[in-house]
Amino acid sequence: MSTLNFAIIGTGGITLQNHLPGLALCPDVRVHALCDANPATLEAARVQTGAPVVSTRWEDIVTRDDIHAVIIATPNFLHPAIAIAAARSGKHVLCEKPIALNVADARNMAAEADRAGVRHMTAFTYQFVPAMRYLRHLVARGDLGIPYHYRSCRLQDWGTRNLGWRQQKRLAGTGELGDMLSHRIDFALHLVGPMRRLVANVKNLTPDRGGAPNDTDDWVAVIAEFVSGASGVLESSKLASGRNESWRSLDYVEINGSEATFEFTTGKCRELQHGRLGGPGLQPLAVPPEFWVWPGSPRDPGVGDPLVTFRYDQAVEFVNAIREQRPCALTFHDGARAQEVMDGAVRSAETRQWIDLVG
Repeated sequence: MSTLNFAIIGTGGITLQNHLPGLALCPDVRVHALCDANPATLEAARVQTGAPVVSTRWEDIVTRDDIHAVIIATPNFLHPAIAIAAARSGKHVLCEKPIALNVADARNMAAEADRAGVRHMTAFTYQFVPAMRYLRHLVARGDLGIPYHYRSCRLQDWGTRNLGWRQQKRLAGTGELGDMLSHRIDFALHLVGPMRRLVANVKNLTPDRGGAPNDTDDWVAVIAEFVSGASGVLESSKLASGRNESWRSLDYVEINGSEATFEFTTGKCRELQHGRLGGPGLQPLAVPPEFWVWPGSPRDPGVGDPLVTFRYDQAVEFVNAIREQRPCALTFHDGARAQEVMDGAVRSAETRQWIDLVG
């Protein structure tokens, strides 16, 4: 097809911040349909995009013959039903993370999309950070040596404000675990490989947020053992007072191996820290310009805030995978692998035991 007609299900902040600017970079792509359960949110998005088709019911959108691809940015509990219906209707699907509330549903989404022969993608947006892309390249090239340790720390100051559906377990599944730690779990699985077992804990320190009940986790920590024998420590919190938010807060990954150490922070999206075995300590390592933009992206890396614009390459990758009839760089299978780890963390916190992962 010459023009790809997109439907966006869920027109809140993440759609306005990430998906619409990304699609705007892609030639011959049109936002044709919008859906949101909130009529006011839906109308604001319609005015912004000029989409000719709108509905408050996703069921009215995903089966339309004039829709080629669907982006899902709804509360998490809706993801599987929408994604499966869209795939069965022959639509390519990009879904926000976590893609499901449990690994069984996530694996079913991947199987249904594979069966339908459509492109499918999990929105692990931070994989598009230039420094993370370069880190993956260096690790794959062998610069790290044998992986020993992986650690990540994501600390933000969200206070006690109301988070809407994100603070309701029945709609979101988990809190900080699925919201922020899921990205860092995905990092770990790509950099080090599958996890063998883990032990975890979660805390809800704000049972009331903005005058409404909160039954999700504000803080989570995981200790993991990888199949390779490497160890992992992952922590994430919404309650790190004074740490600020987004890229202004701490988003840190370090990986130690037999030959070297690499450190990544989202706030320095074009730089790593690097140290060799026996060396004087970590030193800045510039990310080469060829990693500043995702392959095939028309984005000018000199335009806009680089701590924001890398997110737009996610839509470019999805569109290019559709046109080139190849798997997306991050599929529902990646979402399911991360979901298995998240399910294990929940079980571990509930039982206070180590949990073996199937992989």
